[in-house]
Amino acid sequence: MAFRKAMKGAVLVGGGAVATVFALSQLSQYRKKHSHLVSVEASECKPLQMHRSLPTREHQLQALQQTSEFDVLIIGGGATGSGCALDAVSRGLKTALVERDDFSSGTSSRSTKLIHGGVRYLQKAIMKLDFDQYRMVKEALHERANLLEIAPHLSSPLPIMLPVYKWWQLPYYWVGIKLYDLVAGSQCLKSSYVLSKSKALELFPMLQKDRLVGAIVYYDGQHNDARMNLAIALTAARYGAAIANYTEVMHLLKKTDPNSGKSHVCGARCRDVLTGQEFDVNAKCVINATGPFTDSVRKMDDQEVLNICQPSAGVHIVMPGYYSPDNMGLLDPSTSDGRVIFFLPWQKMTIAGTTDTATEVTHHPIPTEEDINFILTEVRNYLSCDVEVRRGDVLAAWSGIRPLVTDPNSKDTQSISRNHVVHVSDSGLVTIAGGKWTTYRSMAEDTIDAAVKAHGLKAGPCKTSGLLLQGAEGWSPTLYIRLVQDYGLESEVAQHLSNTFGDKAFEVAKLAQVTGKRWPIVGKRLVSEFPYIESEIEYGIQEYACTAVDMIARRTRLAFLNVQAADEALPRIIEIMGKRLKWSEQKKKEQLEEAKKFLYYEMGYKARSEQLTDRSEITLSPRDIERYKKRFHMFDKEGKGFITILDVQRVLESINFQINESALHEILTEVDLNKNGQVELNEFLQLMTAIQKGSISGSRLAVLMKAAEENICRREVISVDRSGGGL
Repeated sequence: MAFRKAMKGAVLVGGGAVATVFALSQLSQYRKKHSHLVSVEASECKPLQMHRSLPTREHQLQALQQTSEFDVLIIGGGATGSGCALDAVSRGLKTALVERDDFSSGTSSRSTKLIHGGVRYLQKAIMKLDFDQYRMVKEALHERANLLEIAPHLSSPLPIMLPVYKWWQLPYYWVGIKLYDLVAGSQCLKSSYVLSKSKALELFPMLQKDRLVGAIVYYDGQHNDARMNLAIALTAARYGAAIANYTEVMHLLKKTDPNSGKSHVCGARCRDVLTGQEFDVNAKCVINATGPFTDSVRKMDDQEVLNICQPSAGVHIVMPGYYSPDNMGLLDPSTSDGRVIFFLPWQKMTIAGTTDTATEVTHHPIPTEEDINFILTEVRNYLSCDVEVRRGDVLAAWSGIRPLVTDPNSKDTQSISRNHVVHVSDSGLVTIAGGKWTTYRSMAEDTIDAAVKAHGLKAGPCKTSGLLLQGAEGWSPTLYIRLVQDYGLESEVAQHLSNTFGDKAFEVAKLAQVTGKRWPIVGKRLVSEFPYIESEIEYGIQEYACTAVDMIARRTRLAFLNVQAADEALPRIIEIMGKRLKWSEQKKKEQLEEAKKFLYYEMGYKARSEQLTDRSEITLSPRDIERYKKRFHMFDKEGKGFITILDVQRVLESINFQINESALHEILTEVDLNKNGQVELNEFLQLMTAIQKGSISGSRLAVLMKAAEENICRREVISVDRSGGGL
């Protein structure tokens, strides 16, 4: 009865708000319709010609060096820069793009993985009658629908649950979410709905049930952000754009107009980061699309210009998939400090975040233990007490820098703009900054429009609305079945390839090696518990991957899913890349060191190592200490006070279990805090303390020793597969 009363009240509460949004929506629709009278939709334009095969990176560099003058040179290979390249080349402009690192190596690969309009921004728009905020949400919801259409293999709708713990909040949130549906209009993915307490717990059994009143479910989009960014860049390349990663801009080129005496930006001096070779790229227009590094490029144009970027760090963590249902996310609309936390299924894992703290601009943002623990604390508040949320279950963690900006075109240059900003400097440098992942396409459209106007470029109208990205044209949800039937791939691997490469999955399957097993026939996995296969490394090189980090972070997403798995896959990845790219032994060693450094600092391995150090306190009970000492002494027969690889091998041989020495070395190294090649009793007790506290989970040595102890009498086969333990 109370539930029904609350819902009746919701209609009254929301009446005025609905009328307001309807009026705004009608105005927005009128403006949009009017603006389209002077443009042409992509579907009505002359079909674009796409190259069947990608030019190699070497050919792209030659094009950059040998082309006398481009119409547009874009600096930055993130979502926005790649979007600008696709927009420009599809209009018929001669287009170039350079990226200092890899495509999507910055913020664009470190997002929440959502394609959304922004529920909280709509709330602010209504409460403050802010039309600009409303327009941003409206635009984002339009772009959400477009992105789901042009890359269906990389994106999909995702239901997100908003649990309600106070009766008065039910009508309040219901109205807000219904307004979100209303603003989306015909592009609403699916209508939101209300759940009773019992139904909410049925769909999300991990949810905290005490005081739960009910829940509201709404729909947004989800995608594989790095692969989406790459698809945009590769699509631009197939349409004829000259794009090159690991190509750094050293300084901007300028020339003086003999009539006006003013200097104009006319290109950039670039350097191939991999070879050190420098060359000039000439262009009529240069576009700065460098995200958090916006100001560094602006200062290349004018040293006196004021900074407009206000960097903010957002940390995310990844936990095992059992923390959330397979197809239901969770939104915490108001955390303990007023922020919003998402808790979402992604790639069969669970992603939680984000934080929002001021930071310095850096190429290598590091997730802090403070931010990781903040997210874990908020997750605990929403999950049942039956679910022990352990620090040790954090499989990966990363920090991304949001490039919030102040508008240099505005009189109030101190106010942060939540929308994107396009600015043309006196010397003609076009800067695009701010905005969000979802609106990359409209940001690119506005940027190229500004470039065309400012530089008098001859270009057609924007054609990217509805323009399919690489992999989308021949894709269907059942494409993976053909991969299974035609090539003999595992079903899980085939689904992964289909949802990563779209119709290009067949090219990856053709490169797959025979396993020598009855099933699967082809497709050797890089690590046992993830569907990534070795042929993806071969294909990744064709997609301009140049380093091992490119492979573990952006061509595959191993580093973002489980850093231990990524670390284990590195030797084989480097072996495959080294053979194809003709790396020397020294080069392979350097690549391994760089990749391990990336995992250690940027993907959370450092935070993991700090959970177990030689200074960790032992807080076991006397009974537990005796029990673990007894287990330890089963391996330390001679009473040395430490165990070595030989000690472990001897015990395993006594129970007829074989494990190769390199794997055993890795297992002991995880616990060898003193790095002296042996595990001392104190280190073992520190490990067991950390496991009891939940700081460490899935320690292979702990599992091995416990299983060995149990099998001394039973003589059963034991398993030492990595158990999915985290950081």
